[in-house]
Amino acid sequence: MTTIKSLSATTVISPDRENMNADQQKALLTIALLAAFSDGANNDREREQIRDMAESLGGEEGASHLRGLYQQVLLKQVSVADVAGVLVETGHRQLAYEMAVCVCDADGAMTEAERQFLDGLATSLGLDQGTTAAVIEQAEGMATAETVIQPGTPRPATKQAAAGGAVSVSDAELDRSILNYSILNGALELLPQSWASMAIIPLQIKMVYGIGKSYGHELDQGHIRELLATVGVGMTSQYLEQFGRKLLGGLLGKVGGGLGKQLGRSATSMAFSFATTYALGQVARRYYAGGRQMSTELLRDTFQTMLGPAKELQTRYLPEIQQKAGTLDAGQVMSMVRGR
Repeated sequence: MTTIKSLSATTVISPDRENMNADQQKALLTIALLAAFSDGANNDREREQIRDMAESLGGEEGASHLRGLYQQVLLKQVSVADVAGVLVETGHRQLAYEMAVCVCDADGAMTEAERQFLDGLATSLGLDQGTTAAVIEQAEGMATAETVIQPGTPRPATKQAAAGGAVSVSDAELDRSILNYSILNGALELLPQSWASMAIIPLQIKMVYGIGKSYGHELDQGHIRELLATVGVGMTSQYLEQFGRKLLGGLLGKVGGGLGKQLGRSATSMAFSFATTYALGQVARRYYAGGRQMSTELLRDTFQTMLGPAKELQTRYLPEIQQKAGTLDAGQVMSMVRGR
C-alpha cells in the first residue's frame, strides 16, 4: 500500500483506477475548499474545524502545504478559474463537481450562494446541465433524507425515562446499536463513491436520534446537527476530511459516482468514521441519560476522551468493516438513511 502524506508527492497509487498527479490532487482539494466557503456563512468554529481538517490530512510532512492551500482559499487568493484548467480529463472534472456538490449539501441545506457557486463551477469545468442536475438530485436526496427510527435501532423510551428513570432498553442494546452504526459508517468510508460518504452524516444523525428517543427526548435534526457541531463533528469539515482521505489515499478514481462497489486495496487501513461515530454515540448516550445538562466544554472534552478508545476498537473491528463494505450498494444505503 502507498500512503500519500504530502501534496509534493508525484502521484497517488490507485489500483485499477486512473492515477492523479499532485497538481490534480491540489486542484480537487482547492475546489472542495472553495465549495466549503462559497456561502460566506462559516463562523469561527466552522473555519477552525475546516482548518484542522486540512492540517490533519497532510500529516507531518504535508501540513504546511495544506495549511497554505486553506489560507489561499480563505483569503480568496485562488479561484475556480485558476485551477479548473488543471483537470483536463472528463472524469476528473465530473469528480470535482460531484465533490463540490456534496460539500455544499453536507449540512443538509444548499443556499442560493452555493447554487451560484456550483453554476459557475459547472461552466468552468465545461459540464452540461444533464450531468450537473443528476449529481445535485442524488446528493440532495441523501443529505435531506428524513430521520426516523428504523428496525434494529433503540426503541422509544417510556415516560419514566424522560423523567429521569430507567430507560426502556438495556445498556447492551444501546452499545450494540452504536457499534452497528460505527461499523456501517466505517464501511461507507471504504467505498469510492460520493454517495457513500454523503450517507455517513445522516446515519450519525439517525443514531443520535435513536439514543435520545431511548431516554425519552423528542429531537429534531436541527438540535442533533448542533450537537454534532458542538462536540467538533462539523458537517462540512467531516465530509471534506472523508473526501481528502480518499483522494490522498488513492481511493478516488476516474468517475466518482460511476464506480462499482469494488474496494480499493489501498483503503484497507482507513474507515476512520468508525471512531468518530462510536465516540459521538457514547457522548450522546451520556448527554441524554443526564438530562442534557452537559456544558459545551464538557461535551467537547468527553468526545475527545472517547476518541482514543474508539480508534482502538476501530482496529479490532476492521475485518467486520471491510466485510460490510463489500455488501453495500446505493439503494440499500438510501433505504437505511430513510429508515425503510
